[in-house]
Amino acid sequence: MILINGQPDNRIPVTDRGLQYGDGLFETLAFRHGKLEYLNAHLQRLMRGCERLGIGFADRDKLEVELATVCAQTAEDSVIKIMITRGSGGRGYKAPKEAEPLRIISSHPMPDYPESCQQGITVRLCQHRLGINPGLAGIKHLNRLEQVLARSEWEDDNIREGLMLDINNRLVEGTMTNLFMVHNGQLITPAIDENGIEGVMRAEVIKLAGRLDIPVKETALTLTDLKQADEIFLTNSIIEIWPVTHVLDTDLHWPHGTLTRRLQSELRQAER
Repeated sequence: MILINGQPDNRIPVTDRGLQYGDGLFETLAFRHGKLEYLNAHLQRLMRGCERLGIGFADRDKLEVELATVCAQTAEDSVIKIMITRGSGGRGYKAPKEAEPLRIISSHPMPDYPESCQQGITVRLCQHRLGINPGLAGIKHLNRLEQVLARSEWEDDNIREGLMLDINNRLVEGTMTNLFMVHNGQLITPAIDENGIEGVMRAEVIKLAGRLDIPVKETALTLTDLKQADEIFLTNSIIEIWPVTHVLDTDLHWPHGTLTRRLQSELRQAER
């Protein structure tokens, strides 16, 4: 099902700035067991993104009503995607002051990932690098060309994710995930200050670690740091936590470790 500005439709104007320039934001939510997971966190990030980009949309109540409409038509576990664009405008980068934001809510099949992903996956290092842009760091804006190019680098389904570095050789994230490493009982995750996405599941894991008295550090990481890791795992709202057990074409291997297992177990029991 697709709603555009609250109405069933599957068409947007060719003048929409989301289409023309990636001028907008999106959120991807898991709809499981009849419930949208981490709804408040997703909508809060979406509203922060609108404010950061200067998109004049703040009607969270309207979004929640439309989400309920889509979910009522969704009979099984699904992925629900929200997009907010700045709206339509003429040719040129300058946004018209009278632009009306466009809302798109759609439902999609839940990916059929093997259960084995919960025990460990193989990843690769992407050749494509992330640029530096503190002004866009953290938010989930519509321009994902860096991730599209990185994800196009492999076709092997046995490789579940690609790790991305930036142009300064900092390890930032996966193409669709945030990265955590475990070292001496401490969780370490890349700082999202110059690029990358502040994932909802990333934030949930950090909060969960706080409740469990597990120290967390957000800092710059490099590939060299991975060699010191005791465990590695990746997160997003759909996959939740995937342990990484091998980086392709390297000698980097890790176990499905104790701390990762504990976080997976605690997350399954946490309030969503």
